[in-house]
Amino acid sequence: MPSQSQHSEFGLIARYFTPSPPEPDAGVALGVGDDCTLLDPAAGRQLAVSVDTSVAGVHYPAEAPAEAVGHRALAVSLSDLAAMGARARWCLMALTLEEADEAWLDGFSRGFRGLAEACGVALVGGDVTRGATSIGVTVMGEVAPEAALTRHGGRAGDLVAVTGALGGGAGGLALWQRGERDLARPLLERYLLPQPRLTAGQALVGLATAAIDISDGLLADLGHLLERSGVGAVLDPEALPLAEGLVEALGEEGARQAALTGGDDYELLLALPAGNLDEARARLAALGLPLTVIGRLEVEPGLRGVPAADRRGWQRFLTEGPGDEP
Repeated sequence: MPSQSQHSEFGLIARYFTPSPPEPDAGVALGVGDDCTLLDPAAGRQLAVSVDTSVAGVHYPAEAPAEAVGHRALAVSLSDLAAMGARARWCLMALTLEEADEAWLDGFSRGFRGLAEACGVALVGGDVTRGATSIGVTVMGEVAPEAALTRHGGRAGDLVAVTGALGGGAGGLALWQRGERDLARPLLERYLLPQPRLTAGQALVGLATAAIDISDGLLADLGHLLERSGVGAVLDPEALPLAEGLVEALGEEGARQAALTGGDDYELLLALPAGNLDEARARLAALGLPLTVIGRLEVEPGLRGVPAADRRGWQRFLTEGPGDEP
């Protein structure tokens, strides 16, 4: 039976979130256990930093497996580093819990640590407190000066391309809302265990002119890129790469809608000069990841090629609870 001290903030940190001593090349001069962590970025590199918050019943189902929650909380933050072409190095976590559930914490920390280790990310600090369950994750990475992929570099004539497949996040959510719970199903895996495209982002540095990760849906995130780049685009909806099992789960029209507006895909959306396409595809093929051209950037502002009826917005907030339609 855990003692009261083990349920304190420091007890929980010591039990579940104190990592092994960092590797010599981890860039951690001082890690968990002090007021601040001290980091040593590589010489001549810029620091890329992003933060995301995941709230139970809002960003993921409150009853989702704890291990998936831990994995997902880190993955959605790492996806921002992937979109910048950055190498992930470190992370901080602020965890708010209604109660110190030992079984849940064990699963959560296992999922979080598993992805962190797979991506070469060191957990270097954080905070644990009591309240409505939420997870704030700050990630830090490195990128060479002038090399970061941004949203504002797209130019008229560039191709619009996406990594992987689309609609899996929305399709997985739909299956969850129908009562499916087997994470071996590809769509549920895509929704609850997304994979940040870190190596893909780094492989595209020097080839893509602009990039953004698809978290709020293809059309919404493309809109952000167009606005920042000061261009328009024409899309070919027939070219959209659909996630495995999506048509079977949602039908053809529903699958197309999920690919256009469904959130939580965490693929990379790119602007890419046509002359760089073959090299980009070759680099991603070496990683086992396809790259699909779905449109082109144009001088004229706005988005063309997608009927207005297909532009219904995606709402990631499950405002009526995770069992209801978004």
